[in-house]
Amino acid sequence: MPAKIVTFSESGGVYKASLDNGPKFEVGRRVKYGKAEPTTGLSNIRTPGAKYNPADHAATHGFWAYFIFPTCTAESNGAFNCLNTYDRAFFTFTFLQYAAHVPNGDFVRFLRRLLEEPEAADYFPDLLLHNGRVARDTPLGPVALESDTSTRELMTYLNPTVQDVESAEVINAAKFIHWSENSAAHRAIQVETGIAHFQAAMQSYAKRYSLAGRLDQVCLAVADIRHQGRGSSQDILAALNTSGDDEKAYRNLLQIGATVYKQRTDTIDREVKKLVAAGILGQKRWPF
Repeated sequence: MPAKIVTFSESGGVYKASLDNGPKFEVGRRVKYGKAEPTTGLSNIRTPGAKYNPADHAATHGFWAYFIFPTCTAESNGAFNCLNTYDRAFFTFTFLQYAAHVPNGDFVRFLRRLLEEPEAADYFPDLLLHNGRVARDTPLGPVALESDTSTRELMTYLNPTVQDVESAEVINAAKFIHWSENSAAHRAIQVETGIAHFQAAMQSYAKRYSLAGRLDQVCLAVADIRHQGRGSSQDILAALNTSGDDEKAYRNLLQIGATVYKQRTDTIDREVKKLVAAGILGQKRWPF
């Protein structure tokens, strides 16, 4: 199939796009971020779209499909098309908000997997995998856009600057959104990447915070703090110092960052309680 053609328009700071003259959809709204040196980009947190339902993925991923659910609800309300392009990551996408600025991070691993899909050439005909890296196809051959130490070239490919909303930024965002909405495989890769990330992270957290034998909801609270970055290791270790009282440890962990991020910690607690009531959480202890 030929490469997809994106057209877009802007009105009142709202960007809408169409691929191959198909139905128009909202890409995002222009927003400013920060105070001292504000940046500008897109956000689509209010845009409708397909949502993550752990029951749809439990057959493949088991308990882990539910373990990530409170965090993805807090990150994006479970929206597979969730996007922001206004902060230091330059480009953040997916239901768990994979950020492009981290070398070998979740966004990079996600994009590598996407580029293995047959549809990749339709959406991003100038990108390919070369020696296991995301690369751009040029007349002189493939040029890597990411390495073990930097993703700067990938970031600026997706979003040239965070000083304004550029055409390349809108077009690339529209491609990711359209692909996520029209491909179950794309959504499955989001989930696969997220669960693999949490599984690997939990192995590390278990050693760092001595989580052996701790209840699943305690582990989930630790993982969410680290995923968002709202607390230090010292904060986590202090919260866990409860002589094995997991309920107290869970409540302590919820207090980390709660003054600034109350909406998020309330969301995590609400979704954890639902999963406990359903008999999904509150049953397992690490390792699980």
